Amino acid sequence: MTNQYETVFIMTPVLSDEQMKETVDKFRKYLKDKGAEIVFDDDWGLRKLAYPIHKKSTGFYHLLEYKAEGDLIDNMEVAFRRDERVIRFLTVKLDKHAVTYNEKKRRIAKEKKEKETVE
Repeated sequence: MTNQYETVFIMTPVLSDEQMKETVDKFRKYLKDKGAEIVFDDDWGLRKLAYPIHKKSTGFYHLLEYKAEGDLIDNMEVAFRRDERVIRFLTVKLDKHAVTYNEKKRRIAKEKKEKETVE
């Protein structure tokens, strides 16, 4: 059965833009190769961490929302642990209310952006 998941991962702040994009592409490709459907992909940029991780106080955040089989998650999390560029990650299975909320949030953001473009 296919479920919808959301994964946020934080990459070390010492990466160049190109290295950061390579890391994100690696996990995007992993999902696509395993048959997952990426629903939403968002780069949150460089942000301050709530507490230092490996003596770093900032990190590059990235969000992936996707539909996939449950067994794919364990293998992807092993890949996150093995990649030294990723300092933290969290995967959450979305229930129907979270999926609806995310869709509504994206629709409102899109409408707001279109309205700003018109003005």
